[in-house]
Amino acid sequence: MATKQQGQVIKWQDDKGFGFIETEAGESVFFHVSEFKAQRRPAIGEEVVFIVGYDNQKRLQAKEVQELSFVKRKMAQKNKQIRQRNHRRSAQAEFEAGQKKRLFLGMGFYGVLILLAATDKLSWLVIGWYVALGLITYVMYAKDKAAAQSDGWRTPESTLHLLSALGGWVGAMAAQTYLRHKSQKPEFRLAYYLTVIINLAGLLFILAGSGFDFLQKYLI
Repeated sequence: MATKQQGQVIKWQDDKGFGFIETEAGESVFFHVSEFKAQRRPAIGEEVVFIVGYDNQKRLQAKEVQELSFVKRKMAQKNKQIRQRNHRRSAQAEFEAGQKKRLFLGMGFYGVLILLAATDKLSWLVIGWYVALGLITYVMYAKDKAAAQSDGWRTPESTLHLLSALGGWVGAMAAQTYLRHKSQKPEFRLAYYLTVIINLAGLLFILAGSGFDFLQKYLI
């Protein structure tokens, strides 16, 4: 593959359609207008990029002559596309890694609940509550995303946070991860993390024993 060189148009005869380019090495190279790739005529003094070749009589000649500014713009666009593609790949890889971590966290949480119930430290009703709320919350997120895409009736964010605080935070996390819904808004994410803390605090309250006593005192 021929190497491209950079130079400057030092002479141009518009009536005859040819001129000369001075290379960076100081050499003068002939070129014809048919090799100039811009939709206009060359101008003396402009910088160009070209390939050194030979004409039919084996004389040195510049071919595929392009404006240097045009080439730079094209290279800038190409580099931008490469950066964007690399950024998307990096974001996708990060997203997939986050998926695995969140899935592990959710399954781990349910696993701990099952272990606690199996050792009689937690009621199986609590397990059922968490599973049911998780499913309901996921469905509500899916419904809200569908409404957002179709300009339908949206689910209030306060409702999603309430479901999360009551025990559906694993379902909310799964929805944010796999549905990619409500996963970019910082204010919403902060409120979501607060609901997780509130729910886990309530669960610890129940595990400590005082939670059931509290409920029995006011419900019986």
